[in-house]
Amino acid sequence: MAIIERPADVPAVVVPTPTASTNFGYFRRPVETTGWKSWAFTVDHKKIGIMYGVAAMFFFLVGGLEAGLIRWQLAQADGTILSADKYNQMFTMHATTMVFLFVMPMAAAFANYFIPLQVGARDVAFPRLNALSLWVFIFGGVFLNTSWFLGGAADGGWFMYAPNSSGIFSPSNGVDFWALGLQITGIASLVGAINLIVTVLNMRAPGMSMMRMPIFTWMAFVVQMLLLFAIPVITVALFLLMFQRSYGATFFSVEAGADPLLWQHLFWIFGHPEVYILVLPSFGIISEVLPVFSRKPLFGYPFVVFSGAAIGFVGWGVWAHHMFASGLGPVSVAVFSVATMAIAVPTGVKIINWTLTVWGGKLWFTTAMLFAIGLIVQFTIGGLSGVTHAVAPSDTQQTDTYYIVAHFHYVIFGGAVLGLFAGFYYWWPKVFGKLLSETLGKWNFWLMIIGMNLTFGPMHILGLQGQPRRMYIWTDYRAGEGFFNLGFWNLIASLGTIVLGVGIFMFLVNVWVTHRPGSTTLAAPEDPWDARSLEWMSTSPPKPHNYDRTPIVHDLDEFFHRKYEDVGEGDDHDYVLRASGAEVIAEEERNADAHIHLPAPSYWPIVLAAALPIMAYGVIYNTLLIVAGAAVAVMAMFGWALEPADAEPSDFDPPPPEPATGTELANV
Repeated sequence: MAIIERPADVPAVVVPTPTASTNFGYFRRPVETTGWKSWAFTVDHKKIGIMYGVAAMFFFLVGGLEAGLIRWQLAQADGTILSADKYNQMFTMHATTMVFLFVMPMAAAFANYFIPLQVGARDVAFPRLNALSLWVFIFGGVFLNTSWFLGGAADGGWFMYAPNSSGIFSPSNGVDFWALGLQITGIASLVGAINLIVTVLNMRAPGMSMMRMPIFTWMAFVVQMLLLFAIPVITVALFLLMFQRSYGATFFSVEAGADPLLWQHLFWIFGHPEVYILVLPSFGIISEVLPVFSRKPLFGYPFVVFSGAAIGFVGWGVWAHHMFASGLGPVSVAVFSVATMAIAVPTGVKIINWTLTVWGGKLWFTTAMLFAIGLIVQFTIGGLSGVTHAVAPSDTQQTDTYYIVAHFHYVIFGGAVLGLFAGFYYWWPKVFGKLLSETLGKWNFWLMIIGMNLTFGPMHILGLQGQPRRMYIWTDYRAGEGFFNLGFWNLIASLGTIVLGVGIFMFLVNVWVTHRPGSTTLAAPEDPWDARSLEWMSTSPPKPHNYDRTPIVHDLDEFFHRKYEDVGEGDDHDYVLRASGAEVIAEEERNADAHIHLPAPSYWPIVLAAALPIMAYGVIYNTLLIVAGAAVAVMAMFGWALEPADAEPSDFDPPPPEPATGTELANV
């Protein structure tokens, strides 16, 4: 495939002078667009996506601080930074924060913002449920972290195995905060999943079949289906734990005839699909980034789609490889070993497709492209170390060692987090109309890559030499043996966290430089990357109603085909430029739809969300708070039900379009 510049004898499209059809003054009573109320009460999926992202980034910094304290405790033998109890709380909350309060909601931020844009919709199916999902997540995250100030945080690990999570072994309220906080954030995930599933299935633009959807939307859709079935499983487990701790139930008590392995089965039936809930959105992001910066279509689009769906399906059948050391028996171990090997196949298919997308392309090494390539490399390392856990004898030896920590972080940080950063740099101009600095971005990338490998690479060696996980001090019982010196590799891992932290700080500096008052040097054009998918056919940033004219989709990579004409023959594809991205967008704006309805803002989602932590505090401290929270929830639901759904009046009625001047887009 070749892309040919527009011939000199082909006139450029003259962009018509904007008419009143693109002027928001024609909203007879516009929804508030400035001030804190425009954010707090909004039901606009784009603002909700931005707030999801800001909240998730805050929790990312909190989780990073917790990780730094853990590593500095372990920088030397017999560390004194944290006590044993505080160390247990720290690693529990670090993992919980990163999984439930950063990666999942940051992926939700991308999904909320871009799924409606990528499928050509004006908003999600249920805008107020979308707002409820956001505020429930925020209140749940804040509630969970108030445990630090109310007697101590949870201390049983993010997996919270029974019987260690019982009142006998963990008498403080930390585990109660953990169980109730995750139930609250689970509501946010479940509500958001239902909303996005309905949006994808029912609100696609005319002509957009499922096999014309962008890959990010596909992977996010698979994730929402996983959430739909996984969240109820962990919710059941959390309810059982809550009733055991707060009301004397005996669901996991051996002395009452129960089996503590019930918790492990419930948790990991949720927990292994959860791994793919974390990484599949990033797989979707880099599947958008790589074709754009390789100047090629995604290699094997159907294979990428179906391999993602296969990962989601097979992911339900591998949970017990987390339990090989628990005495399941040889038959169960054999079955889950085979399943664990099998799930590597669709993951390998994706890696091959990404590699062949890049192969032979005209590569443009932007920061987004670097993060996408970094994901392929780092995730492959994590995937290869993960395959070793399919071999039960190897897994039994490695269980509860730092080898597992290394594997998990290469998968989650090297997979999910690097992909999210690729999305930041790729879509930032779409969201904010400004380009992040490429110079600072490359510093951000290289420091994160170096810091990640310095931090997590040595953990493979530490684990294979027998250093156990979740020990607040360690002993270098092989001191003086050079390469396998535990003290040396622990120090390297701890120093790596500094490099990693500086890399993340460079991203924050980049954001500040881009958006500091008066900064105009990085203003982005409408189509800065010569992108391919539909979301780039809206303005940057998009308007409240996304598109002036509902797009009609004819091809996969619709925006690319609006800009380029295929002049090749047969299987040879040679594309000639017929219109720039800005010209395509201008043509879409010129003939706006009439009667564009916008949903009305509402404060009832905040009120309803606030009722949940009130009831949760009631479970821990005083039953009267449960009654008060329930009363607030009922009031909020009545208020929500009785207010009008649309802004009043809600039509966008432009005047008749003026005749176009200049050359029009013939085939757009």
